[in-house]
Amino acid sequence: MNRAALLVLADGRFPAGGHAHSGGAEEAVTAGRVRDVASLEEFCRGRLHTSGLVAAAIAAAAAIGYDLLLLEEAADARTPAPVLRHTSRRLGRQLLRAARAAWPCAELDALAAIRPHGAHQPVVLGLTARCAGLTPLDAAHVAAYESIGGPVTATVRLLRSDPFDATAVLARLTSDIDHVASRAAEAARRVHADGLAALPAASAPLLDIAAERHVTRPARLFAS
Repeated sequence: MNRAALLVLADGRFPAGGHAHSGGAEEAVTAGRVRDVASLEEFCRGRLHTSGLVAAAIAAAAAIGYDLLLLEEAADARTPAPVLRHTSRRLGRQLLRAARAAWPCAELDALAAIRPHGAHQPVVLGLTARCAGLTPLDAAHVAAYESIGGPVTATVRLLRSDPFDATAVLARLTSDIDHVASRAAEAARRVHADGLAALPAASAPLLDIAAERHVTRPARLFAS
């Protein structure tokens, strides 16, 4: 098991394109739903236990070796907002480029061939973890962490927040991250026996609505 690879993959400097996206935080700030540290923490906790859980479970299932095309369908079904499906594939395409450079692997090459316009980011993340010698639980941890790490970093810029306070939000949510990752990995372990129904389908309608609204704004700091 290559634990150092986990650090590389979870590092915000890994060139996977996430720096250009706020995970819905920009629209939440614009709408006034995120305005301080307390509301940021509430936003992140909600995102982590909904879209973060779904992404973590799909990533874990991909790391286990479940059929990637079926996981693509599962990601589509669990991402009702068209703009978020587009964003997921865009991030997946960038992650796949970075992953193929970092951990050359025939499975990554095959995914690039069958999904030239981009696979969903959690699917690529899970396969990348597999090729890097990581476990499904590792993949789930990375996905869960990314689901709130991006919004926290974006909010520092959007609100000109104290980065120490923002980092403290992440620190207070570490137990939640562990819980979500464990739930996701357990669901992924059942997918071979129970099919895609074993994967969580937690919804976050406000995030979906906000994403569709955000993309229509003429002036945006982040792509999503």
